[in-house]
Amino acid sequence: MRERYIEKLSQLHDELLNMGLLCEQAIMKTYRLLISRELRFEQVEEINRMEKEIDAKEHSVEAICIQLLLRQQPVATDLRRISAALKMVTDMERIGDQATDIAEILETGSIDVPVKGVNIAEMAEFTVGMVNKSVESFVNRDLDLAREVIESDDILDKMFVNVRRALNENKSSFSSDQILDLLMIAKYYERIGDHTTNIGEWVEFSLLGKHRNGEEAYFDIFAQQISGEG
Repeated sequence: MRERYIEKLSQLHDELLNMGLLCEQAIMKTYRLLISRELRFEQVEEINRMEKEIDAKEHSVEAICIQLLLRQQPVATDLRRISAALKMVTDMERIGDQATDIAEILETGSIDVPVKGVNIAEMAEFTVGMVNKSVESFVNRDLDLAREVIESDDILDKMFVNVRRALNENKSSFSSDQILDLLMIAKYYERIGDHTTNIGEWVEFSLLGKHRNGEEAYFDIFAQQISGEG
């Protein structure tokens, strides 16, 4: 029974890692769309395919978590990791959705690439790194890396402000439609950063048993109920 439990936990980690890698790759492809028109159709198709695969991974992780909760009766420490995984996949799924939204704007909008005078591609690169680190922090149980991700959100917010300022200062270089599209893309990257920060906070919770939003009390009670301690 214990071997099966450990196997399921390992499978959970693998699925989360693969899901995170898909998110990372999807965002990287949006970055490529920002710097070149070459193979635009193929890149957009790949992002759409990855988004569907991310959705499938979400369902797979949820199923594994439910099996662990109902069949294995995990102790409080593992329960926190499983609960964190359930929260994380929701944010990852939304990251996939937003990568698709960015791709749609770049495919159907009026933006000329590479974009000049606005560091929006820098935001794309930065979010790729945030996603990678957030998943790595969960798999490796790395609290310092999780906190690095959380702190990175402020940097990404400043990048968004800089993009907005640059668009305002270079209005003559863009049409009104282009400005709107670029602002939307920058906002999607900022939202991806928010979701990634959420992942980092749930990693922190899984390691410390405390969440910054104060939800640890609920999970402690739930842990006791599942494990039969309450």
